[in-house]
This record gives sequence, structure tokens and C-alpha cells, in this order.
Amino acid sequence: MTEERKTIKREDVEYLGKLARIRLTEEEINSFAVEFGKILEYVSSLAVLDTGDAGPARGTGRKDGPVRADRTEKSMDREEILANAPEKTDRFFKVPKII
Repeated sequence: MTEERKTIKREDVEYLGKLARIRLTEEEINSFAVEFGKILEYVSSLAVLDTGDAGPARGTGRKDGPVRADRTEKSMDREEILANAPEKTDRFFKVPKII
């Protein structure tokens, strides 16, 4: 089996930073490219595992239901919360359009 080195291009790291709306320094871009490459290598190494005997996943939830009762509680005052917002419109937070 040949060892294939997984890499991620600098442009891909910059694009991910843009999607996440974070500014990345040159050092961070280079560092993330290396780290993402290592993650891709690890995930690729999982492909060689024999999962033939593994049964289907049945879920990870508890069978006996939630651990607490589902009940409503008094929430914080809307005006108090909105007082900390950098921008608001009527009763809502105003955020930048993403799409």
C-alpha cells in the first residue's frame, strides 16, 4: 500500500476562514493547512478498517427517556437582553445577512 499524503490548499483554508467569518494571519493559514492535512490523513486511515462484523448503529440515546421533566420556565426579560445588542430591530437582534 502506498502512503498518500493528504493536503489542503491554502485557498481552501482561506475559504473556510471566510465561511467562518474569521480573519486568519499568514501563520494561522499555514498552521491550519498542516493540521487539516493531518485530520484528512487520519480519516483516510479509517478506511482500511474491517467493519464487516459491525452491526448497524442503533443510536446513542437513552431508552428510558429524558433525564429531566420537560417543563417551561420563566426566561430573561426581552428588553434586558436586547439592551446588550449592538443592533436591534423592534423586538429582535439585527445580524448581518449570511446568504
